Amino acid sequence: MIQLLRVDHRLLHGQVVFSWCSQLEPNCILIANDVVVQDEVRKAALKLGKPSNTKLVIKNIEDSVKAINEGKTDKYSLLIVTSNVADAVKLAESCEQITGINLGGTKATAETHPLSNMVNVTEEEEKLLKEAAAKGIEVFIQAVPSDPKKIFK
Repeated sequence: MIQLLRVDHRLLHGQVVFSWCSQLEPNCILIANDVVVQDEVRKAALKLGKPSNTKLVIKNIEDSVKAINEGKTDKYSLLIVTSNVADAVKLAESCEQITGINLGGTKATAETHPLSNMVNVTEEEEKLLKEAAAKGIEVFIQAVPSDPKKIFK
């Protein structure tokens, strides 16, 4: 069962490990990212940061979609983390088991504007989120489980 799909440019860090994993108690974390899957140093660092009782799988977006849709993740209580909005929307639109996108943290750049103090998006990313929401995918901002959900409109 997919517990949560989260967008966080930092991927696996304190908020995810301590707040979200404590609340959701996943037994597997899937990092879905085309860049990290090819970077042995980043993969090693991510493996060091995972909770000890949780499996960590790192796949590219295409392989993540395939694994979810083929049922390979069904046996897990799964937390999925992507580093960007486009990857999260692709996963959510490609996998009917994913019903929502949690916007947790995205970097502020010259091309972005804030949706909250932790979430910054480009015009294109905002358009993707609006399209996903129009398809019935719940898009919400929530840094940690104790924060109230702020539904993206």
